[in-house]
Amino acid sequence: MAANFYEGMFLVDSAKFATDSDGVTGQILGVLEKAGATIVAHRPWQDGRLAYAIEKQRKGLHYLVLFQLDPAVLTELVRACKLNETIIRQL
Repeated sequence: MAANFYEGMFLVDSAKFATDSDGVTGQILGVLEKAGATIVAHRPWQDGRLAYAIEKQRKGLHYLVLFQLDPAVLTELVRACKLNETIIRQL
């Protein structure tokens, strides 16, 4: 099956990203690569106050990743993101 392009947005704790940006980035990309994704581009996008608390977090950083992935593996990737302690939410 052919791989599709996806744009993922990952919400992470901005305090964790400020203290260990390489580690947080590595965890996000590691989850994607473990699922078999090919990373095309990635970058932090927006850091700021959240409209409401998510898992007791009031601030968060949105991290954008453009990647290529087999669509059959997408549900596994979503599950892996939910199990990751660094990723608060994903879209």
